[in-house]
Amino acid sequence: MRPLPVGEHGLLVEVEDAATVDALHAELLRRITEGTLAPVREIVPAARTVLLEGLTDPRRLAAELPTWDLTPPAPGGRPAVEIPVRYDGPDLADVAALWNVTPQEVARIHAATEFRVAFCGFAPGFGYLTGLPERYHVPRRATPRTKVPVGSVALAGPYTGVYPRSSPGGWQLIGTSDAVLWDPDRDPAALFTPGTRVRFVPSSPDRDAPEPQPRTADPADAANTADDSGTADDTIRTNQTDATSETDMTDSEDDAR
Repeated sequence: MRPLPVGEHGLLVEVEDAATVDALHAELLRRITEGTLAPVREIVPAARTVLLEGLTDPRRLAAELPTWDLTPPAPGGRPAVEIPVRYDGPDLADVAALWNVTPQEVARIHAATEFRVAFCGFAPGFGYLTGLPERYHVPRRATPRTKVPVGSVALAGPYTGVYPRSSPGGWQLIGTSDAVLWDPDRDPAALFTPGTRVRFVPSSPDRDAPEPQPRTADPADAANTADDSGTADDTIRTNQTDATSETDMTDSEDDAR
């Protein structure tokens, strides 16, 4: 773990892997709930970093962080957000070949997995979901598409994602969802926030899927402010990274898309 100063009131904490990001993020939320963490305005997890902004004494926290005993987030908690999906994506057969299973088995395996939003970025409402075992990780397409339809359910590396809007992208498309991932008129605007549990529920192509609802924010969310990219999971609000072009992402996130 390597805390780096960011301006006068921020820290960028570099860690070894995504699992450590999850554990650190969960520990920060726990300490805020218990009142044992100094006030912090924003907490933004990413692939291998956690950004803390609005700290009154970042140097003190930087000295304390390496002494923390981090444990993986406890399973369970709030109900998972259910995302209706039709497993009809144009890359479903290619993913099945990579997994050495049938397309129907890809749908079964994916729908049987409980996912967790590791971090958010790329576009408002886009969450990087982890949960698939390593043997089901797939590469990006050799040739990215210039336009991925809104609602596309896609895989790349260790991540699953749902495109909140039409955009270029190189992920493997395995399905389609009618879920609204980002709605500025909704509170919270983002359906996915870091730490959110997610399950995909198969639906038939001719059936209208119910609109999933975001979770009600905790009173403790007032400990943090929200930007235009998302709100926090569990006890505070944490910002998503601002919408960026694919070339502006970090190397680890770019590899994932």
